[in-house]
Amino acid sequence: MLDLDLNDAIAAIRTTFADIREVVGVDRLRAEIADLSEQAGVPDLWDDTDKAQKITSDLSHRQSELARLTAIENQLDDLEVLVELANAEGDEESAAEARNELLDLQKQIGDLEVQTLLNGEYDPLAAVVTIRAGAGGVDAADFADMLFRMYLRWAEQHRYKAKVLDTSYAEEAGIKSATFEIDAPYAFGTLSVEAGTHRLVRMSPFNSAGKRQTSFAAVEVVPLMPETEEVDIPDNEMRVDVFRSSGPGGQSVNTTDSAVRITHLPTGIVVSCQNEKSQIQNRAAALRVLKSRLLLVQREQENAKKKELAGNITASWGDQMRSYVLAPYQMVKDLRTEHEVNNPQNVFDGDIDGFISAGIRWRKQPTDD
Repeated sequence: MLDLDLNDAIAAIRTTFADIREVVGVDRLRAEIADLSEQAGVPDLWDDTDKAQKITSDLSHRQSELARLTAIENQLDDLEVLVELANAEGDEESAAEARNELLDLQKQIGDLEVQTLLNGEYDPLAAVVTIRAGAGGVDAADFADMLFRMYLRWAEQHRYKAKVLDTSYAEEAGIKSATFEIDAPYAFGTLSVEAGTHRLVRMSPFNSAGKRQTSFAAVEVVPLMPETEEVDIPDNEMRVDVFRSSGPGGQSVNTTDSAVRITHLPTGIVVSCQNEKSQIQNRAAALRVLKSRLLLVQREQENAKKKELAGNITASWGDQMRSYVLAPYQMVKDLRTEHEVNNPQNVFDGDIDGFISAGIRWRKQPTDD
């Protein structure tokens, strides 16, 4: 008979899982799914495309969340049976499988536990992420492009819908800035810990002397407010410019002036969108992002929390929150949480869940007043 006693570990997981179910509110989740399913079954649902897409998207998100909880509960039940069989039959192969199942469950429960920490007012919303090249010249523009790709790869790996709204290319290489939307449950709460200044240290491919170069890029994350939360912007407070969409090197993507840039005159906030097919679509997308930013500022002012969510990011020395070092050694380290990995390539390929989880836990730690 094997001495395989995982009962304490399984009991600990069950306790944590019960707490998570209570926080998530499984009964409420089922009620929301029933209500959304009823709305999705209305015959004239698709007469209003935007409303239909929102209903079906919300329904899919909630069904996925419930399915995830159910799958974990079933996996826990199966693990207990597997442990009993391994002990009863002295089966070493089943014992090894049980240990692997336990590790997998511990990771899944850990991920779910992190999600329960996302209880801020804006955390459940979609996110609008803007990346800007900072100090460092061409290397900074290239670094901004590397971060842009990193976040899109992360979204792709999680099957989150990512929509690029605007890209401003640098003259030699990389980008000056890029703005994109991530539409997923708790996208803002998840990605908000990525806001700040990121620093890259490497042997510059743009330096003929091959010297080590330090460059910076800023990441800003704001919640995409629901369209029901309207912000009234008088026409005389906006300047709308149209221009031709462009790609790397200034090459034209199309032959019409369909890209749109909206400047909010009182605040100086500028939003651009050039990736939709028409000027009307680009204007609507840019206006929605502008309203989201203005609503955020308005609420922050009301709550005396201005700059708390998006932050004032300068992208230079003394302000960095994460370092990506490619030379003389290989390491990516978050300076707030101390979380680090020794494979930068995996990180740039979108493997940033460890940094995000550590950031969410760090943000929820009690602070000394």
